[in-house]
Amino acid sequence: MSESNPPDAELFIASGCAHCPVVLSGLAELVKAGRIGRLTVVNVASEPETARQRGIRSVPWTRIGPFELIGNHSPQELADWAERAGSAAGIGEYLTSQLAAGELDAVIAACRRHPVLLPVLLELAADLEIPFAVRIGIGAVVEDLGPQGYLNDHLENVLALADDPQPQVRADAAHFLGLIGGEAAHAKLTEMANDDDAQVREIATDSLNDLETTRR
Repeated sequence: MSESNPPDAELFIASGCAHCPVVLSGLAELVKAGRIGRLTVVNVASEPETARQRGIRSVPWTRIGPFELIGNHSPQELADWAERAGSAAGIGEYLTSQLAAGELDAVIAACRRHPVLLPVLLELAADLEIPFAVRIGIGAVVEDLGPQGYLNDHLENVLALADDPQPQVRADAAHFLGLIGGEAAHAKLTEMANDDDAQVREIATDSLNDLETTRR
């Protein structure tokens, strides 16, 4: 994120929270330095409905740009996330770190509220070098969001995965297409049912069967 267009931030706190003042101080310093454009601070006791809508179960809860962070974070960590907020590489680091830490619910919630995360999430699915736990997490995010229509605008990204030279990536894409559905997904899965790789063929066939079931 450039200094001329810094991200905004939100912080949800609670009275008596030991870590909230640390995070608040760190974010305030970033505002003073111009690395965050605007900071909104909310006490969950004053706005419990807002916190409920965000799915906030513990504080401090921080949003920097599209990044939603749970728990205590040092001033340097907050500064790093503010710096990463405007780049695809930064989004990839956010998704990878959060999924590796087991913050699946937080990633799903962030992807719902910030669609800019979704293309990068799908790009990560093509990277077989990422940790296995992260790949599992990506699949879980797609399984949650795909049937709800959140990935409809990103079908081209999934179709690109379906043409990847790596069979594992194509197999994942076949699963994703079955979750997204639609005529284009159905047509691609029909093609993939004749893939050179047995696993891809199997998953594509299963996804086609699932789509046919939902059509009835």
